[in-house]
Amino acid sequence: MLEQHPPAPGVVAGSLLATAVAVGLAELYSEIVGTETRTRRRVSRAQLAEMADDVVAVGFGVSFPALFFVLAALDAISLDTAFDVARWSGLGLIALYGYAAGRLAGQRQAACLIQGAAVAAIAGLLIVIKALIH
Repeated sequence: MLEQHPPAPGVVAGSLLATAVAVGLAELYSEIVGTETRTRRRVSRAQLAEMADDVVAVGFGVSFPALFFVLAALDAISLDTAFDVARWSGLGLIALYGYAAGRLAGQRQAACLIQGAAVAAIAGLLIVIKALIH
């Protein structure tokens, strides 16, 4: 949608950063409410710090493509290239998250690679479907 009538690259970067903050805060709120509901007690500082680590990871994932729009704003790349690279770098980031989740769960290297490839395949399929629909 944005590619048809793209705003200035700086506006896209700013929108992505603002979205990252909003999604991160929503994630934190959800984690706090879920934990307090499940445990029936207030979240401790240690739990809050662990949740904040997760929120930073989510915020990074959402804001990462802003980098390419900053480069477009600096005329280092074209706006079309920024959209293309942002889309496909997201796919790579999803694959990396899938792999990292497996490693953190203690899975063997091969299983982690398969998990990363599987989530990347699903994300790639969604990208293709979206491209065909729009």
